[in-house]
Amino acid sequence: MRRNFFKMMLFSGENTFRYGNVNVKVSGNTLLFFHPHTPYSYKPLSKKSRGYFCVFKIEFFQENHRLDLNNLSLFKSLSPPVFKLSKTNYKEVENLFLKMLREVKGDYIFKYELIKDYVSELYFLAMKWVPPENLFQAGDASKRITMIFLELIEQQFPIQHKYHQFALRTPKDYADKLSIHVNYLNRSVKKVTGKTTSQHILERLGGEAKILLKHTDWSVSEIASSLGFDDLPHFNKFFRRQTGSTPTSFRLV
Repeated sequence: MRRNFFKMMLFSGENTFRYGNVNVKVSGNTLLFFHPHTPYSYKPLSKKSRGYFCVFKIEFFQENHRLDLNNLSLFKSLSPPVFKLSKTNYKEVENLFLKMLREVKGDYIFKYELIKDYVSELYFLAMKWVPPENLFQAGDASKRITMIFLELIEQQFPIQHKYHQFALRTPKDYADKLSIHVNYLNRSVKKVTGKTTSQHILERLGGEAKILLKHTDWSVSEIASSLGFDDLPHFNKFFRRQTGSTPTSFRLV
């Protein structure tokens, strides 16, 4: 099944994980990464299994860290992001999870900034271990187009000022940018991620809207304008569909 969050897991034991249509059997010490675009599942964990996991939504990084998770080479690999660890690598990875646990339990005012750094370090460590030959090749057209599409979305963020002009709002805008037919783009994105191009665009807009509401003093009208909405009622309706709340109510929570 698909989730709406990223997950990283340090797993010790034996199990079978399923990424999309691929079954991956693991044993021993294993580091696994899960992306919300890719459905995944696994068998119930045995009593002998042990380990750590960390889950977070993309907004956790978009608020100020700005690590472009959707465009990491880790998720462009032809193989699932699963890494069997040596004793040395296991200790290094375990230490990062332990650091995150200590910070979560602490009361340091900047603890989440430290946690973001530890999560980033895990991603960058894993990317060192991805063989270059495993990255998408020219023949993987749908995956390549999808990754470029997701990158184009991310290139429009973060919104830095209230007079920003959000240029690429529709699937056709992105198809024109890629010089392909919009139907081809839609099929490719749906095939790879299970979501439509419109869903990706609207979800990313919704995520940025939440960030701006929480972390700027701009008026709701200014935020709506910066995200390309012509009028406030249209933005209010969009935000309620995405979050179940009005922009004003969300800001006050």
